[in-house]
Parts: sequence; structure tokens; C-alpha cells
Amino acid sequence: MCSYVDATLEEFLAWSCDRGVNHAGPFTHYDNSKFWAYADYKYLASVFEDNTDVLQNVVWSDFGFPGRNGRESTLWIGSLGANTPCHLDCYGCNLVFQVQGRSSPLVLPSSIGPHLFIGVTYLGPHHYWKRWHLFPPQDTAFLYPTRIPYEESSVFSKVNVVNPDLKHFPQFLKAQRHMVTLYPGQVLFVPRHWWHYVESIDPITVSINSWIELEEDHQARVEEAITRMIVCALKGAEDPTDTKAWLNPTEVEGTSHEINCQYLNGAISAYLEHSKVAETLTPTEFKINGKHRVKSPLKKRKLDVCTRSKEKKSPNCTLATVTAKPEEKIPFGLDLIPVSPSLQDESSERGIDESDIKDVVKESGGREGNLNCAREQLVMNQAEMPLADNVVSDSTTCPSQPFISTDDLLDCLVDPKVIHLVAQLLLQKRT
Repeated sequence: MCSYVDATLEEFLAWSCDRGVNHAGPFTHYDNSKFWAYADYKYLASVFEDNTDVLQNVVWSDFGFPGRNGRESTLWIGSLGANTPCHLDCYGCNLVFQVQGRSSPLVLPSSIGPHLFIGVTYLGPHHYWKRWHLFPPQDTAFLYPTRIPYEESSVFSKVNVVNPDLKHFPQFLKAQRHMVTLYPGQVLFVPRHWWHYVESIDPITVSINSWIELEEDHQARVEEAITRMIVCALKGAEDPTDTKAWLNPTEVEGTSHEINCQYLNGAISAYLEHSKVAETLTPTEFKINGKHRVKSPLKKRKLDVCTRSKEKKSPNCTLATVTAKPEEKIPFGLDLIPVSPSLQDESSERGIDESDIKDVVKESGGREGNLNCAREQLVMNQAEMPLADNVVSDSTTCPSQPFISTDDLLDCLVDPKVIHLVAQLLLQKRT
């Protein structure tokens, strides 16, 4: 829910820092005490197409990715309060380098521009958080995943993780939160399918990221193609002229069923081609940057809302990190600082009301003596969590609502577990 402004970097800096604001400029109607602005998905290869030497200054080789530079990187610029909703990325893992934050001076080449396209969103009363909030993949059920609004390769959480509504989302209490503040000069490694919510807490924040492709992405593209086909078919049938009701602003248009079919068949063909090549290679030849990596099919283009020519995610690297599974082999150095689960009083950190926790405990038949247990309970075994648990949780809070919407149906049909199973069945039919 945002407006788009065509602004120069200079105009953005003047507005966000309150210095010599030009009231006739693009931010005239946006009080920076009530609104935040964010320039996202700015691919460096496009931003610096007239000054490609800059791309060589982004070096990911220290993290085990020689040859990867600004051409495979994305620029993000935000003002105080700018945030991304809690989500996970369907493809790859993520490396995020913090360039500007806190009190460091902003240093960007004068050639950046001339214009950035910045989303402006109403701030409203809330706290400014200083950390990344991250949750492991096994907490997915506790984060109430949804694909509405739809954005390619992004699964959103229904929960406002900094101020959760525990009456509607009681399972969120079981989520295991990791929090970290990223300072200039640090790089954060976000493993595959880790949920993350990020908020800027300084007047100007600048970061550069890169998405690292993984072998699992071949099946993930098939799963994403299935999801897109189902979402577009059901939501498009409601009102073909009103895609704003279900598309994230970064997805500027819905795609036809014919195009989605072509994309699905292309993803399946690429997966099968990759599988054939994989059978002829030894496991050691499947390093992330190995020469034998099969070129993955192009992702669907994430069109820039203004230029309509922008490509989606690329790879990235980091220094402060989230703990990966013990068996995972991280392809870069040992100078990694694991981010452990938060040990603070999370009820105050998260903005959780004690009365909400007590209500949840009482509704589950427990006593107030179970309060701490409810707050501190760790992730339960996935086998103990029925697939329909999210639906049960929501329905018990709203027993008087008989109407089932398209979104309710989609939450079940395109649940990550369901889509994963459908993709496996589909690939088995083809083989």
C-alpha cells in the first residue's frame, strides 16, 4: 500500500534529512515524520549502465564467489522507518552488505541516477526496531504463510512480527526469533528459506545484496510456476481489471493463463534437463560456483514499475550471520558470527501484550502458571503439527464468519507444503 514518486537521489536525501526541502518537488505532499520512502530492487547493472567500472567495486570473492560483482547485485536505499514485511525468498540464499547506516557518511558515486523510483508509505505510530528479525524454515507454520499479495518468489507472513496479534495468530508464540543489528561494513548471510523482517532505523540506510543460486532452485522454479498459475487463475477470475487488489506493487501486471502454462512447462523442462546432466557429474562438481552448473531458466522478469525492464533477484554475501543447519557446508570463510535465538524478554521486544499471552493460555485450557512456558516454548516437531493447523487456529477465533473467500482457499492450495508435494507429483508424471 504505497505511492510511487519519481525523484532524484538529491531530492530524496533533502527530504529525508530535512535540509532545504524544495516544496515544489516530488515529496511535497509527504511529511517525512509521517511517511517513509524506499528504493527497492535497483539492479546495479541498470543503475550504473553508463559507468560499469563501478560494478567491479562490489567484490564477493571473500565469501567464496570469485567473479561475482555488482552485475549480480542489487541496491536498496531507505529512510527512517522503511521496512520489508516478514517474508521468505523461494530461491537461493542471500548475502546483504550494509553500506550506510547509523552515523556513517553516505558515499555514492555522483553518476547514480538521474532518477530513482521510490515507494512512499504512511508511517503511522510504531517503534523503530534496530535489528533484522529472522525465523528458521521449520517455523513456517507458526508464521501463517500466504501468497496474497502475490510477488514472484516471495512468501509473506500474515503476522506483524513486531506487534503480533496473538488472538488471531496464537501459533506465532512458538516461533524462534533471531535478531541482529547490521552495521556499516558488515555482511549478513541469510540461509535458504529463512524468514526475515527488516527495518531502517537511521535517516538514510543503504545496502547491497546478492542472491546466491542453489541446486534446490531448479525444483523451486517449478513450484513457483505452479503457484503463479493457481493464484492468477483464481484471483484473475474475481475481477480481471483489478490486479491491484492482489498483486504486490513490485509485480506490475498479472500474466495470462497461456503465459503461465508456458512458464510452467519451461521450468519443468529445465529441471529435467538439469537432472540428466546431474547424473553424469560427481557430487564434488556441484559446488555453488562450479563450472558445470547448468544455467537455470530465466526467472520471470520483475518489471520496474516505471521502466518495466527490471529483472528479479541476484545473489549476495555476509559477515554477521544466521546459524545454518549443522550439516550444511558454508562455502566461505570461518569469520562468521552466528546469530542465536533471542534471549531477551521477547514480550517487550516484540510488542506482545501480556494480556494477549494470558488469553491464549486460558483458551488452550491452561493456567496462568503456564505463562512463561507459553512464551518460551520452542518449535514443536513438524510431525506433531497438522497441515490444517493454521486454518483451525483462524477459525476458532472467528466462529461467526461463515464466508470462505478466495484468499482462504488459496492459503490452503498454495501452502508451501502442498505446492512442494504437487511439484513432486508433476515431475514424477514427466519421468
